[in-house]
Amino acid sequence: MIMPKGQQLLLPVNPVFIAASLVAALALNMLPLGRVVWTPDWVMVLLVFWGMHQPQRVGLGVAFLMGLCLDVYQSALLGQHALVYCLLMFGAQYTHRRLLWFGPLLQALQLLPLFFAAHALELLLRVAIGGGILPGFEGLVAPLLEATLWPLASWVLLAPQRRPPDRDENRPL
Repeated sequence: MIMPKGQQLLLPVNPVFIAASLVAALALNMLPLGRVVWTPDWVMVLLVFWGMHQPQRVGLGVAFLMGLCLDVYQSALLGQHALVYCLLMFGAQYTHRRLLWFGPLLQALQLLPLFFAAHALELLLRVAIGGGILPGFEGLVAPLLEATLWPLASWVLLAPQRRPPDRDENRPL
């Protein structure tokens, strides 16, 4: 694959870093902030990010397990978040080759409908089982915040891979 002009060649990502970032996102989702509708879903943002950048390592199985963890924590319908995360991961992996050609701002703009669809599906599932109330316009803020956080998440999560390689006098890199 030909790299876009001006894009830096990244070092391989450490699997421990992927796991630690996903656990940190799960912990952020589990913060006791109350039932605020507009808080961004950190797991959703990181699943989409790693699903785009590392589709071999973070796939539907990881999305399903993260969804089950959140379902158990929130005492929600078992499989509600798992279904939403799996469909979101499928959408991210389906479009990842095209999205990687763009910068983080254009990626965020193109991921906005995916975030909206995931939140709409989650809301429909909650309403269908009879446990949810329609949130109103506050529910539109969460996907917007997730798309706004995308460039920052992209910059932070790719930072360890942007390190310059170790210089060696015998190998000109």
